[in-house]
Amino acid sequence: MALKPISIRDMEDKTMDVYEAVVVMTKRSKQIIHERLVEKALNSEVGEELSALDPVPEEIDPEDFVEVEKVTTVAIDDFMSGKVKWHYINQIEQ
Repeated sequence: MALKPISIRDMEDKTMDVYEAVVVMTKRSKQIIHERLVEKALNSEVGEELSALDPVPEEIDPEDFVEVEKVTTVAIDDFMSGKVKWHYINQIEQ
């Protein structure tokens, strides 16, 4: 799950601007985080609200812990493999 070094030349094959590549990968990371949060919310119990007097939820059992790949690693892999598509928004001149 470790992130491997990325060649700038490989990034330039995808886009001519390194900063554009960084922005695309950053936005992809945010999409992945959002997807994971939505999935977690859907899997949790509906209507679960805690107040100050409710017992503290039990901690996660280490045996039940599932390690997932970091979002930055997934986003970079998606970008470098060509799975990420993006487009430019044309500015309307007034």
